[in-house]
Amino acid sequence: MSINSLFSTGLKPVNLGLDMFAEDLTAQGVAPVRMDWTPPGGGDPEIIAALGRLERPELAERIDAANEEAVSRVLAAQPFLEGFGQAIDTVPGMTRTTILHAGPPISWERMSGPMKGAVTGALVFEGLAKDLDEAGELAGSGEITFSPCHEHQSVGSMAGVTSASMWVHKVTNRTHGNTAYTNLSEQLSKILRFGANDQSVIDRLTWMRDVLGPILAGAMELNEGGLDLRLLLSQALHMGDEAHNRNVAGTTLLIQALAPYILETDFTTREKREVFDFVASSDYFSGPTWMVTAKAAMDAAAGIESSTVVTAMCRNGVDFGIRVSGTGDQWFTGPAQQVVGPMFAGYTPADSGLDMGDSAITETFGIGGFAMAAAPAIVALVGGTVQEAMGYSRTMNAITTTNNPNVTIPALDFMGVPTGIDVRKVIETGILPLINTAIAHKDPGIGMIGAGIVHPPLEAFQQAVVTLAETIGA
Repeated sequence: MSINSLFSTGLKPVNLGLDMFAEDLTAQGVAPVRMDWTPPGGGDPEIIAALGRLERPELAERIDAANEEAVSRVLAAQPFLEGFGQAIDTVPGMTRTTILHAGPPISWERMSGPMKGAVTGALVFEGLAKDLDEAGELAGSGEITFSPCHEHQSVGSMAGVTSASMWVHKVTNRTHGNTAYTNLSEQLSKILRFGANDQSVIDRLTWMRDVLGPILAGAMELNEGGLDLRLLLSQALHMGDEAHNRNVAGTTLLIQALAPYILETDFTTREKREVFDFVASSDYFSGPTWMVTAKAAMDAAAGIESSTVVTAMCRNGVDFGIRVSGTGDQWFTGPAQQVVGPMFAGYTPADSGLDMGDSAITETFGIGGFAMAAAPAIVALVGGTVQEAMGYSRTMNAITTTNNPNVTIPALDFMGVPTGIDVRKVIETGILPLINTAIAHKDPGIGMIGAGIVHPPLEAFQQAVVTLAETIGA
């Protein structure tokens, strides 16, 4: 094409920057293409300088090799459900006066309403306090040890509160030998993990301690081979789940695998029927199972020198925290965000607490919000459109290291789920990980009031990039 012919064809200007320039072109009858672009690191000179150090050729080569090692460990992970046990006998570091919680470390005084509700309910359930008022005094007395689930090889949904006598999954990554834990689903919306704590909640926890947990444990004792959770997870995505908030297929597959062994246990027919009725009461029964599957895989990628791959994302209703492979157990935090999505009848966004829970370990692994293209029906719960759900999974490729060939999305030509969030790419692109999640009421004692979409705070990734630049680029 000659230069002269360029001026006889329609021009398509691209606007990169202030909208006012595009508006001026539109006023003159030109249709510009608007680019949604922001400077790396939000234009912060310190962040840009840190990113620049990490992009030096000699460092970038070392980082890329470390990231390849990190994601190869995630892809090779084979999490198997080995059994169930009570937290006091199973979870490392658990004591009778330990309460594990979701998210990065937080003191009782700073906890959100729903987390305080869950803590006080757990203390009553454990018999450490006679009522919620006494439980609140005990929680603030210094006699209770509060610790993040993640610091005990565990994860916990929403408030994540796990106490000594609660039953937990025991999942072993057979490739790398590490083990992870999480407690059982309470199923309904008015439950401890959302901050509800009345007598009905305590009664359900008691039944779970005395009936559900022992039956599940007895069933897995009869299953000598364990359950291949990666295989079940892959099947669930092919059947329409994204394995965070939509678990219709996953729950069916999990109880199908457990049912023969449950029937073989020595418990009464009535107790077995109670377990099956409980599982049937909500599709979320397998939700914690996929969380601990992801935890077992991501822990295998932790501690790889020079890696910029995120190994955990979690929130406690006040702070959002991430961990990065190359910095081990160090936390990088920012403020927890407001979840945007449909509310249950009678509630408004003003009633909602801020983002909470360890369940973002699913997105860290590549499922949940990263796999929404596999579960278009999820939009009925979290809002948005099917096309947006499809787009989310594609967009997450921009900030991840690879795709997981073991867990694929049929609607995207069996594309593997985006895997290995790279903090450098988050800062470079300005694209934040997408998380779909439930919404708890901001006050204790109420429970779930909606669900929606949320993103982590950019600050956590900025802190990580600065620290990595100081350590790797020193």
